[in-house]
Amino acid sequence: MSTTSAANDPALSKPAGIISISLGKKYFVAISGAVLLLYVVGHMLGNLQIYIGQDQINTYAEKLHSLGPILWAIRAVLGILAILHIWFAIKLKLENVSARPIPYAQRNWVEASLASRTMIWSGLLIFAFIAYHLAQFTLHWTNPDYVNLTDVEGRMDVYSMVIFGFKNYVISGFYIIMMFLLMVHLSHGVESMFQSVGWNNAKWQPRLHKLAWILSIILFVGFVSIPISILLGFIKLPPGVTL
Repeated sequence: MSTTSAANDPALSKPAGIISISLGKKYFVAISGAVLLLYVVGHMLGNLQIYIGQDQINTYAEKLHSLGPILWAIRAVLGILAILHIWFAIKLKLENVSARPIPYAQRNWVEASLASRTMIWSGLLIFAFIAYHLAQFTLHWTNPDYVNLTDVEGRMDVYSMVIFGFKNYVISGFYIIMMFLLMVHLSHGVESMFQSVGWNNAKWQPRLHKLAWILSIILFVGFVSIPISILLGFIKLPPGVTL
């Protein structure tokens, strides 16, 4: 009687293939999330230079713009990563749901945190916000008058542009809400990132949970401090600057 190995039997090898593809998606979501997280940290550090003054942040912005095509290539790569990150996260979510065709009689909402239950929705909302943010401050589609803002050195006056943008209570409120969603998203995403690559265990899980929340709160405070400082008058327009 002949035998057929699992490696030569498509019916037996299929589950392993599915598992491999699923793991690949998880690794991609984790790695792309890590890259996007590094960008968020760098973006916050760049934005916080507004506290140093107009010359500092305008010089920083000029250096970025001097990269020309390289800067747009980086933005394109980050945009593609963000889209694929969301796409594969949704695919994994749907696969998990389809693996349990019969819903639980009673969901354990205590173990499943709000952040974990809303990851897909918060991710989609954050992506939509980023699109608007780029349209406002980078492409100037929503505010074409920002193009006319220049400082005494003839550089684009990013300092004044940010102040004009956040002096609008609606825009500042929307921004703060989105940063709160980002904080909630990252509080679970950072922890899941380590879990996906196998760096999470019973010993490290509580520490990684705290690390994820600490990092998320730092990013939230750093980002929202800017519109709040502008609305409270701590960061002011240079004399004579108008739109």
